[in-house]
Amino acid sequence: MIPRVREYSIRFLFGLVTLFPILVVLSLLLFAPPDGNERTQFLQFLGRFHPLSVHLPIALLMVVPLFELAGRNRHFPFLLPAADFLLGLATCGAIAAAMLGWSLARAGGYSGPLVTQHMWGGLFVAAAAWSCWILRAQASSAKSQRLYAATLIATVGIVSFTGYRGGQLSQGENHLTEFMPAPLGALLGVNSSDSVPANSPNGAPGTFYGARIQPVFAQHCITCHGRNKHKANLRLDNFESLMRGGKHGLVIKAGDSKGSELFHRITLPVSDDDFMPPDNRRPVSASDMKLIERWIAAGASGTQAVDAIKDVPSHSVSQPAVEVAFTEIDDAAVAKKRADLADVVAQLQKKFPNIVDYQSRGSDEIVINASWKGSKFGDNDMAALAPLAARIVAMDLSSTSITDKSATALAAVKHLRSLRLMHTKVGDATVQALSSLDQLEFLSLFDTAVTPSALSSLAKLPKLRRVYAGETKISAGAPLPQGLKDRIVF
Repeated sequence: MIPRVREYSIRFLFGLVTLFPILVVLSLLLFAPPDGNERTQFLQFLGRFHPLSVHLPIALLMVVPLFELAGRNRHFPFLLPAADFLLGLATCGAIAAAMLGWSLARAGGYSGPLVTQHMWGGLFVAAAAWSCWILRAQASSAKSQRLYAATLIATVGIVSFTGYRGGQLSQGENHLTEFMPAPLGALLGVNSSDSVPANSPNGAPGTFYGARIQPVFAQHCITCHGRNKHKANLRLDNFESLMRGGKHGLVIKAGDSKGSELFHRITLPVSDDDFMPPDNRRPVSASDMKLIERWIAAGASGTQAVDAIKDVPSHSVSQPAVEVAFTEIDDAAVAKKRADLADVVAQLQKKFPNIVDYQSRGSDEIVINASWKGSKFGDNDMAALAPLAARIVAMDLSSTSITDKSATALAAVKHLRSLRLMHTKVGDATVQALSSLDQLEFLSLFDTAVTPSALSSLAKLPKLRRVYAGETKISAGAPLPQGLKDRIVF
């Protein structure tokens, strides 16, 4: 009797312990769903483990039915006890995958029905695995065994659906049907063509947009900006959505290629944080960039005839790979450039591991990334970096505990080109101190206490290209200094 009570208690405790995080994920999906806004980098860091974590519960939940069937054969009875352990392990794995998936979607700027369906599917997988584990222990009668079997079959179906949605998110919506033979596609009623709003005169196959521009977006962009998944609330799968823009406003300014955010993003250096497409995806080719530039300059029409714009690159979305030659690094020359600060850099790298680093193998310029340390990096730590001020070109202080006490230290970094202060307690004093940084190109003030009165100090910075001011006391409708109107992003 005592062993049975102990066994029941352990099972009961495990059931409660695993039910709680399932309810937590449910609450997160209900009250904090993905909304297209990017948030803390730490959540994004955790979320990047989601694709890795999903394979364990998928594999286990697919194997359990095989163990149940094979274990009822007189040759493999030893497999039946293992099914219970596999279900418990699958439940834990599914819960972890669901929580990491929420972290990725919530903080990574994703939105759309495809993201939502995949997230709810992940929650249902965890709940279904938990239910199977509970029901299996109660399956003593024929009726309860049928209920367990039905739940297990339904779980396999939910896993398949959720996995398919995940594949669409990562590989594209038509990743299973892209190369389907036409007769089979017709038989199954599968339409692989891009979505175009009904009765729309824009984007027809005979238009320049439909024949030349949309194929470029389809190849490079709609994985993240499609019908069912639209990061930053931006869709590029049809003309109307493209011209409507995203959460940051319009991305196409008809007649003004260089003033169009989309063209600006695809022509940035690959190393730039704002470069599109991100995540090491294949960049838009030079000829396709020229194609988009000429189309925007000609008015960005959705009905213009395919041959209306002259002197454009030949009709080709894909370009052959270009052989790139990398310059061999002269280690002696690099060491010579770094010599005057080498000891100081070494000491600070020891004091701040993984925070202080050189920009590249051949550079003597320094980058600072303290965001991963969070609140453990503060004003005193910032002051300790003062000996490197003349060499620092980029700093990411997001989510750290620095305040306006660091304003003087930041102002001393004269060659700073990129500065991220999102999710910190800095205010107007810090922004005003940045007015002397004439090399500054990118500044993120997202989720800080900065007010409109501080912006005038940035207006005269000659190289400043973007100021991110979302979730600050600066509203989109507030009067802005003349020099910042085209450079501030909410």
